[in-house]
Amino acid sequence: MVSLSVFFTIVAVIYACIITVVYIKNRRQNHELLDIIAHTSPRNTPILESDQEREASYLEKANEAMQLSQNFQKFVPRQFVEHFAKHGSSATLELGHADEDEVAILFCDIRGFTGLSERLKPQELMRFLNSYFLRMNDPIHQNRGFIDKFIGDAIMALFDHPGGSNQDKARDALKAAIDLRKALEMYNSHRDNCEYVPINMGIGIHYGPVIIGTVGSDDRMDTTVIGDSVNIAYRLESLTPKYNADIIVSAQLLETVGADYPIKTRLLDWVRVKGRRKAIEVYEVLEHLSEQEQRERLAVQTQIAAGLACRIRQEWDEALAHFMKAQEISPNDMLPKHHIDVCLQYRGTKLEKDWDGALNINR
Repeated sequence: MVSLSVFFTIVAVIYACIITVVYIKNRRQNHELLDIIAHTSPRNTPILESDQEREASYLEKANEAMQLSQNFQKFVPRQFVEHFAKHGSSATLELGHADEDEVAILFCDIRGFTGLSERLKPQELMRFLNSYFLRMNDPIHQNRGFIDKFIGDAIMALFDHPGGSNQDKARDALKAAIDLRKALEMYNSHRDNCEYVPINMGIGIHYGPVIIGTVGSDDRMDTTVIGDSVNIAYRLESLTPKYNADIIVSAQLLETVGADYPIKTRLLDWVRVKGRRKAIEVYEVLEHLSEQEQRERLAVQTQIAAGLACRIRQEWDEALAHFMKAQEISPNDMLPKHHIDVCLQYRGTKLEKDWDGALNINR
């Protein structure tokens, strides 16, 4: 009786022979196929003569595809495609696609840009903008946001924390705003070394629902974010020069951030921004300022809040008393003077019966 070891040896030999025959047969067929291609292909069509050439061609095509994808992502943020995929949509961007979500929206804009641009030649202006945008990019991306658009000298960024909560999104945007101010300080230090004038910027942030989708035509498509929340964030940024504030946020953003988050803010006003009927409370973020500046601005907070409550009730004398007291406490703070001017203006104006105390911002 044949032993098991001998039996397995015979089986292995037979199996090896079969594999060899199949390999030789396939190799002969491959050569015959290449001969047919060589005789039937046009003269200007190259024939790959080796596996190395074939692999090199595949690698070249893959690199070209990768480069094209990377270039495409510079125009359409990768996060847009990921956002659609997160909502169960196809990763393919199609015209008219739309999803609704809640995100934090941040706008930042260079102050006095028009005057600055008039003093620069076109090429100098482009170099300046690219240098500025390059430095503002990292604070946004490092805090899990992405730039939706460059609008002239302005940046619109979204914060849609993948896998995170609404609180995470709002906190990401707030941290990005503070980091943007730090990046601006470093940039101005560099400009000073090069004997350039420093620049300043305002930042506005809101949190709320938006519609994220694609718009355009058959031959030109773009991604976009629209909705009331986008308008509010844009209007908040436009208020920064009016209140001499670097960062202005809505009460809704702070509510989403949570009261336990260690961030110093102060109430600025109760306003109705252009394009919106409902008024909102707006706050100034102080976290990036020096300790002395924070103390000075917070010193008047009690009087500002009390005076604003009186203004809403149309108690003009009481409101003015609070704001004047705030001006005595901090003579260099522009906020008390702003509220004094508003009270004097409204006190002499016939108001609607349903007036809710909000300052109308038409800009």
